[in-house]
Amino acid sequence: MTFPRKVVREQPTQRGLMGSEKQAILDAEGLQALLTALKARGYRVIGPTLSDQAVIYDDIETLDELPRGWRDEQDGGHYRLVESGEDRFFDFVVGPQSWKKFLHPPQQTLWRARREGEAVTVTPEPAEPERFAFIGVRSCEIHAIAIQDRVLIEGPHADPHYRARRQDNFIVAVNCARAAGTCFCASMNTGPKAESGFDLALTEIDGPEGPLFVAESASAAGEDLLGELPRRPATPEEVAAGTAAVAATARSMGREMPAEDLRDLLLRNLEHPRWEEVAERCLTCANCTMVCPTCFCTSVEDASDLTGQETSRSRRWDSCFTLDYSYIHGGSVRSSTQSRYRQWMTHKLATWHDQFDSSGCVGCGRCITWCPVGIDITEEVRAIRDSERDPVSES
Repeated sequence: MTFPRKVVREQPTQRGLMGSEKQAILDAEGLQALLTALKARGYRVIGPTLSDQAVIYDDIETLDELPRGWRDEQDGGHYRLVESGEDRFFDFVVGPQSWKKFLHPPQQTLWRARREGEAVTVTPEPAEPERFAFIGVRSCEIHAIAIQDRVLIEGPHADPHYRARRQDNFIVAVNCARAAGTCFCASMNTGPKAESGFDLALTEIDGPEGPLFVAESASAAGEDLLGELPRRPATPEEVAAGTAAVAATARSMGREMPAEDLRDLLLRNLEHPRWEEVAERCLTCANCTMVCPTCFCTSVEDASDLTGQETSRSRRWDSCFTLDYSYIHGGSVRSSTQSRYRQWMTHKLATWHDQFDSSGCVGCGRCITWCPVGIDITEEVRAIRDSERDPVSES
C-alpha cells in the first residue's frame, strides 16, 4: 500500500471483501499463490520461520518455510516451541522479534564524512525505500506499527529512514486463533482480531482436507490481489468458525491489564514501595525493551578508519534500562534499578499518552515472556492499584 507524506492507513470500505457474503476462502494452494504474487509485484516477502528454537521473521518464498504444525508455550520467563499435532500454519502467537526489526532496524548509518586536505565533506546516508510484504502480522503488532508511525514520522521531525521503509508496505494480517499465556491484547483493545491497518486479513480454520483461510481485504491493493488468487466464496459456517475461534481467543487471554486510568494511577504513585520491590528482581538486562515492538530508544556511535580520513555516525537500538542511557556530564540521571524500571513502565503506560495520545503498550506479552526472572507488567500495575484499594496490605 502506498502512502502520502503523512502515513494514513486506508480504512475498510464497501469495495473491500468485508461482508460475510463477500469473504473468500483460500486453501494452502491459495496461500502459496499469495506469496508468489507478492514476490512478482516486487515485494520482499517476510514471514514467520523456525530458527534457533523460536519463531523468527525472515524472508520466505514457499509454505514449507512457515512453522506448520508448531505451537509456542509462553509464560513469565518461559518460551518453548512444541509440535502441536495440528495441521496449521499459524498456530503460534508471537516470538522474540517484531516487525520493528525491518522498519526501524537495530543499526542504521546516518551520515559519512571524508577529509580531503583541509576540506571535510559530510554526506547523509540516503534513505533507501524497500517494499516489504509482511505475512502473518497479528493485531497487536499492527497497533504497534501504528504507534511507531506516530512516533517516527507523524511528528514535526520525521525519520526519513523509517518513512522510506514504511511507505510501500503490504500487510497480511492473521487473526489469532489462540492466545499465549502472556497475551493481554484484549484488555488493551488491540486484538485478537485485526480491524484495520492491513491489506488482507486471514483467519485460519480447519477444513476437511487441511487448513483453510477466511480472507477479507481492507484496501484496494488487497482487494485487487485477492481477486487474482485461487479462491471461492466463504460459506456462513466457515465465517462462523473463524469468528468463533477469534472470540474464544479473546476469552482465553493469559493476562489482563487492569482497566483503571493507568496514566493517573502511575503518576500519583511515583514513590510507591512497589518500585523497590520489582527492582530487587530486575536484572536491568534490557530484554523487555529489545523485544518490545514499540520501544524506540536509540543512541549514536561514531567510527573512523585508521587513517582518520573517513568517519561515520550510526544509530543503534538502546534501552532506558542501561546505566549509560541517561548519562550526562557528572553521572547518570537514573543510577538505580528502581528509577530505570519506573522510567520504563511509567513512560510506556502513562506519559506516552502525553506525547503520542495513546498507550505505548499493545498487550503482546513479549516483555513478560522474555524477562529472565518473569517480571509481569500487568502484575506490577495490579499491585499498585490494589494498594490504593487496600492501603493496609502495603503498609
